[in-house]
Amino acid sequence: MQWANKPRAILLEFFAFRREWREGKQFHQATPMTPEEKARQKIDAMLTASGWVVQAKDKLNLSASRGVAVCELSFKTGEPDYTLFVDGKAIGTVEAKPEGDTLTGVEEQSAKYVTGVPFGVAAWKSPLPFCYESTGAETYFTNRLDPDPRSRRVFSFHRPETLPAWVQQEKSAAQRLRELPPLPTANLWPAQVQAITNLEKSFATGRPRALIQMATGSGKTYTAVNFIYRLVKYAGAKRVLFLVDRGNLGRQTLKEFQQFVSPVNNYKFTEEYIVQHLTGNSLDKSARVVIGTIQRIYSMLKGEKEPPPDLDDLPIEAAESLFKKPVPVEYNPAFPIEEFDFIITDECHRSIYNLWRQVLEYFDCSLIGLTATPSKQTFGFFQQNLVMEYNHENAVADGVNVGCDIYRINTRITQGGSEVEAGFHVDKRDRQTRKVRWEQLDEVLTYDAADLDRDVVAPDQIRTVLTTFRDKVFTEMFPGRADLPKTLIFAKDDSHADDIVRICRDVFGKGNDFCQKITYRTGFVRIVEKKQQPDGTEVEVIIWKRASNLSPEEILSAFRNSYFPRIAVTVDMIATGTDIKPLEIVFFMRTVASKNFFDQMKGRGVRVVSETEMENVNPGVKRKTHFMIVDATGVCERVKTETRPLEKKPTISFEKLLDAAALGTTEVAAVESLAGRLIRLERRFDAEVEAEVVQTAKGQTLSQISKGMLNAIDPDAIQAQAKQGKGEHHQPTETEIREVRDTRIKEALAPLAANPDLRNLLKKIQKAADQTIDIISRDKLIYAGPAQTSTQSGGQLATSFREYIEQHKAEITALQILYSRPYKQRLTEPMLKELEKKLRDNHAAWTEDRLWDAFAVTAPSKVKGRSQAGRFADLVALVRFALEQQPVLEPFAESVTARFNEWLMDKAKAGVKFSADQLAWLHLIREHIATSLSIEPDDFDYAPFSQRGGLGKAHQLFGEQLPELLDELNTVLAA
Repeated sequence: MQWANKPRAILLEFFAFRREWREGKQFHQATPMTPEEKARQKIDAMLTASGWVVQAKDKLNLSASRGVAVCELSFKTGEPDYTLFVDGKAIGTVEAKPEGDTLTGVEEQSAKYVTGVPFGVAAWKSPLPFCYESTGAETYFTNRLDPDPRSRRVFSFHRPETLPAWVQQEKSAAQRLRELPPLPTANLWPAQVQAITNLEKSFATGRPRALIQMATGSGKTYTAVNFIYRLVKYAGAKRVLFLVDRGNLGRQTLKEFQQFVSPVNNYKFTEEYIVQHLTGNSLDKSARVVIGTIQRIYSMLKGEKEPPPDLDDLPIEAAESLFKKPVPVEYNPAFPIEEFDFIITDECHRSIYNLWRQVLEYFDCSLIGLTATPSKQTFGFFQQNLVMEYNHENAVADGVNVGCDIYRINTRITQGGSEVEAGFHVDKRDRQTRKVRWEQLDEVLTYDAADLDRDVVAPDQIRTVLTTFRDKVFTEMFPGRADLPKTLIFAKDDSHADDIVRICRDVFGKGNDFCQKITYRTGFVRIVEKKQQPDGTEVEVIIWKRASNLSPEEILSAFRNSYFPRIAVTVDMIATGTDIKPLEIVFFMRTVASKNFFDQMKGRGVRVVSETEMENVNPGVKRKTHFMIVDATGVCERVKTETRPLEKKPTISFEKLLDAAALGTTEVAAVESLAGRLIRLERRFDAEVEAEVVQTAKGQTLSQISKGMLNAIDPDAIQAQAKQGKGEHHQPTETEIREVRDTRIKEALAPLAANPDLRNLLKKIQKAADQTIDIISRDKLIYAGPAQTSTQSGGQLATSFREYIEQHKAEITALQILYSRPYKQRLTEPMLKELEKKLRDNHAAWTEDRLWDAFAVTAPSKVKGRSQAGRFADLVALVRFALEQQPVLEPFAESVTARFNEWLMDKAKAGVKFSADQLAWLHLIREHIATSLSIEPDDFDYAPFSQRGGLGKAHQLFGEQLPELLDELNTVLAA
């Protein structure tokens, strides 16, 4: 016998190894998994989570579940990694590839399998209608029922019940989108007709994302309700999600649906279909339209049953600024990827970033963005598919918006601050209690404009501005008016808003109803009550009660629909999206760094209003002819950036950390930072404040809450908990550790996340450093009158740009080429980006869209079309026009198209003929050059070329002439 002479110890070792191998121990330790096996393991988990039972073909049991995924079933054309069965009939395949492999091109392998269903296997349709390709990290899906089947990226697999529902439809959703009936236009403005028509054309071509840019007040929401109605009624949309980012905008949107009357049958939208406004974390499965905040959808994806009560009004920027990288959104079986067919995201310039982008991309649906102020990232997210561009100027010309004038008020203290000599008495105000004490200055008090209304309050500065406004509004702004036009004042913060309201009432000599504050903190007062304990002793308890029966929303409704208040003072609650049609004055007593945010704030005044609505709040006034921007800080003169400044702050404020805790942050650094700040804050407490905090925190101190937070992120404790019950030698995976850590953090943050009263109290306490009230300095009016006209500012912008180009044309490579056009030297995208950076560094206003607008103002007869934010290549046209190398300024893409058509005509005259496939590729090349300036062979590795076969297909079509052809097109089109 072969083993007879082997030592006994070796034989025992062999048999022990064989026993462990059979049990699967040594085998798995000795043989590492291949990349494809790892991918299959992830895919198995994804399929299981989506409701599929995964089976080996030798364990086949199609009755085990409604949806079964059978591994490596033999087809006539090969062995798909998984064959999907629903109700015992084959319906699709899944092809698995190792993580890191590109999936483009694997669709051909899937297509081969679906045509080879073996004899005797029942199928829903032949060929099988659905194909997936997946690495476990990336998954693509093709619906072969579509008119032009095209693979698309999906977050996970669809549920088993979804696929047969699609098969049994008479026409696919994509086909129905191509066959929508004509649009009834009777109740729509021309711009709304164009927006809906262009959007539906985009749907018909299969574009998954589309952006609608319409000026504030031009009826974006009404436009959306119209096309949503058509999607539900004619395209068979099962459910549409309308996303907003503030609770009050959701309520406003719901009213639009309630008021919409069908042009087909005269039913209200909400009479014909169920519209759900999400105020809790439960989805009505019968709702055809769901309105909710993106914060709430994120909370539902995380499976939260009881989110913070103020969830819908938590600022989305709070969490956004915290995450160095997006926190993973994981598959939720209760919220499958096919839950919505379409998502409309309102004010999408705010809701497509980082964390929130994942929420949008979780669902397998089409995305439509609505905004008046898109940024470059907005264009990028919606794949440059701008289906409607309708700016404020167009809206004013069409009578959809009203135009505006700017009135500037400037005072000595507003411009340069002030100085109070030592020895004078000033007031000191506690920010939290607003208690005022008198204090003598030991040294000179010097402050500048930036300190105003934050560290220092100068009542006479506020009084001077408001007095000037009172004196000029009836003589220069709205001469002849008897009643003050509805006025919205933007303040720096809640405390500043309080000061403005008080002084405004004094200046106008009016009562409380004349001027009111509308912020998220409106209407609450601090009250000390005595309560008796069970042992008979009395303790003082500090509670917050509403000062009046009116909520901020009710005051806002009165401002919109009633005579009083005439003036509303806000910080940012009414800054975006809120509809106040009779508003005629937008008054800036604060500055704004963000261009988009500033445009949104200005947009509160642009809306047109009916004569009836206007006269209801302005007796005797029937028409709103324009609105006035009153600029008391120079905000209209300053250059504004495209994004909110908080994105660039190196540190996160205490207020943002508290909001992020409520939004469910699991960022360890954020939790650690918040805990440390809570501990430091507690050290500042006196006995009264500490008692108030403990009472509001339901018996806990900040130290106790902070200790729980720090314990939650203790890595040793997390590791130990992840190992519990799994054996002494178990090594937790990264997923297990993350799940434990996230659970611990959520529990530790609960005292803050579920208690908005505590968070608001802590915010007020944190700001409790005294404000100095300068009652000594007297302000003086410097200027009150019309602001510099747009023609003047546009002329200055155009002139300064021309001067810079002339001065630096010898230094910057792109300018050298554009100026002298050296032989054989071509302008490249990196060169133009270098030029763009230098321009922005020199003057932040030198963006393509603003320079274009400047030339349109100064030379309107020479400007054709217009640019917009994100059209990078238009910088070429701007420089050439500034250098007077071309007589007309037109978008670079139009120049490229004109040259391309001329080139085709020249080729035809020379006898060169292109096939249909070649022409299709040439048009793609033209579009690429129009946006990127040139094309190189490497560009064929990316979309849209990669989706059509890439470089290999290009060589097949054009052969050895390809390099010469590309060089010729680069020279001719971008010349």
